[in-house]
Amino acid sequence: MLNQTVIVGRLVKDPELNETGTGKKVTNITLAVPRSYKNMNGEYDTDYISCVLWEGIAENTSEYCRKGDLVGVKGRIQSRKIEVDDEYPRKVLEVVAEKVTFLSSKK
Repeated sequence: MLNQTVIVGRLVKDPELNETGTGKKVTNITLAVPRSYKNMNGEYDTDYISCVLWEGIAENTSEYCRKGDLVGVKGRIQSRKIEVDDEYPRKVLEVVAEKVTFLSSKK
């Protein structure tokens, strides 16, 4: 079995470096990825993909990247359950980054 993905998109906001209770560094980013085809209205829709970056990848991305920068993320898709406002658990899909490539910066 194989769980691997490559996504190229633009950061929707500046990455923020956080630390878990155990001291691990983590950054959550969202990439805006335009679809390659038009919808029924003749417009290109955009998908927003959540990504989780750990340790060195998280530190480098938060230091060198800003909103609007084009980045490539190679990683795996992961699902997890979260509880929001004491409701039933919801599943979240996200990409756990193994490598982030800085492709361009917005000037």
